[in-house]
Amino acid sequence: MQNVADQDFSNIRPVLRSLCTFISVFLWSAGVFAGYSGNSRIIVGTTTTLVDALVAPYNQVKPGDTLFFLTGARDYILIRNFRGSADKPVTFMNLDGMVIIDTDHNFGISIQNCQFIRLTGTGTVDSFYGFSIQRVKGGTGIGIGYLSSDVEIDHLYIRNVPIAGIYAKTDPDCTFTSTRENFTQYNTIIHDNYILGTGNEGLYIGSSKYTGQLVNCNGVDTLLFPSLLIGVKIYSNIISYPGWDGIQVSSAAANCQVYDNLILNDSQDEAPSQMSGILLGGGSKCDCYNNYIADGKGDGIESHGLGGSRIFNNIIINAGKSYKPEDSTQMKHGIFVSDVSVVQDSSFYILFNDIINPKSDGIRFSSILSRHNLIASNAIINPGNFDFYEHGHTGFKGIDAYVMIPNLAADLVLQNNYFCRVPDSAGFAAANYTLGSLSRLIDAGSDENRGITFDFYHHTRPFGSGFDIGAFEYNPAYLGIPSLGQATRLISPLFPNPVKTEFTIRYQNEAPADVILYIYDLQGDKIFSQAHTQVEAGNQSLTVNIASLPEGVYLYTLQIGKRLFSGRLAKIK
Repeated sequence: MQNVADQDFSNIRPVLRSLCTFISVFLWSAGVFAGYSGNSRIIVGTTTTLVDALVAPYNQVKPGDTLFFLTGARDYILIRNFRGSADKPVTFMNLDGMVIIDTDHNFGISIQNCQFIRLTGTGTVDSFYGFSIQRVKGGTGIGIGYLSSDVEIDHLYIRNVPIAGIYAKTDPDCTFTSTRENFTQYNTIIHDNYILGTGNEGLYIGSSKYTGQLVNCNGVDTLLFPSLLIGVKIYSNIISYPGWDGIQVSSAAANCQVYDNLILNDSQDEAPSQMSGILLGGGSKCDCYNNYIADGKGDGIESHGLGGSRIFNNIIINAGKSYKPEDSTQMKHGIFVSDVSVVQDSSFYILFNDIINPKSDGIRFSSILSRHNLIASNAIINPGNFDFYEHGHTGFKGIDAYVMIPNLAADLVLQNNYFCRVPDSAGFAAANYTLGSLSRLIDAGSDENRGITFDFYHHTRPFGSGFDIGAFEYNPAYLGIPSLGQATRLISPLFPNPVKTEFTIRYQNEAPADVILYIYDLQGDKIFSQAHTQVEAGNQSLTVNIASLPEGVYLYTLQIGKRLFSGRLAKIK
């Protein structure tokens, strides 16, 4: 494993600075609650490794209660046998500081046989990440298994682990309690975490053995099918320098979303079949959108799932460019679609993506079992295979490198995509891939939008007389400060973003409350705050001057009373 964790962010920050105008648009409203909830106030000491609901004092915990972990250094944590409820999860939270785990164990935190629980690092405003798993000697950062379901993980910093950052699955065994017919893992929610320098995947969600695995039970090889995941939300995570895939989601058969994640430098170990920014594995049916994937050695996005998925509004830069750059036969693509587990006659929709400088093909579509597929309104720039095909190495021509269809039996419609070798011809705005006012991509997209009503900024799509091509929708009105409008979100996007000197954010205050904005560096350390006491109820706005901050990417939290809303912003010169 490449030990980038010991280097902190010295290698990553220059990359982020160069990308800050693109990354800045990842904004979300997590809607989390800060502080104490419920009637129980159990404090977990720093020497405690086992937190078991069958053992006192934890056997008194009820749905809606919160357990607090004392801050400071500690060994591993095993959490098991807790049961909350859908509306009152049991919460595990740091207390007024950071919990630091450094262990020779085979996991940092393990969640076993739990349902309706939340592990959150929002117990302090002094750090964006309340739990820091700094080292695990022989395994994974966090494991969610042993029949656990309905689990939320957020605001954790995980680094220097030899396997995955987070595992979330229960493998089938000879007890048959966790096989597909007997167990389903519901509502796996993972967000606002930073995962750096893992040996294998950044996030490993669900079993990759969707079609079954042979297990020797009482001397007989038995084909066991792993449980399905229903309800997966993977969003707003930062994953950097994973050894294998950045995010892998498999056996997630329904209600699966992977969005607003930032993935840098994936697939560092160059392990065959483990090389992508995002892998939608066998048995998955996921919408994959608004992700930023840059400078990895693998494919940007791979889909080996069931079909019926939408892949849209993603920005994929330099996919595979650094993987064996002198060997054109070792191909890596912006987006790759296969027939590994496709349901006959299902469809894939690939729309509004920006794919820039992939090593090989922009999109390689290798599914012939699916039907009525649509690839539309994508901007694909300078695929590496253009010259490889054009110079007679295959029966294909250079134009085929933009969207490669190896088998003409594929049922596929291409509409209103933009192909070019030189980014400048697209009319991108200076220094990023947003659209300039004269861009030829404006209003040039297909009317077939498949229900997509927002762009990479989460701004309304379309604007003007038609849909724009690529991840961004040009709208000069967004040069001003947006209002809350009819949205159900309690805050509007921070504006402008990127920020030169100051920005404004609008929010809705349901009752008079203190309002505080915190800004953190990417390590989660608080570097700025601005407070306003007893702000009146109603629609409000907060203007903040950050001219003194150096350029770069930052995290922020807006606290309205006890509600927290998190996001990212970019500071530019």
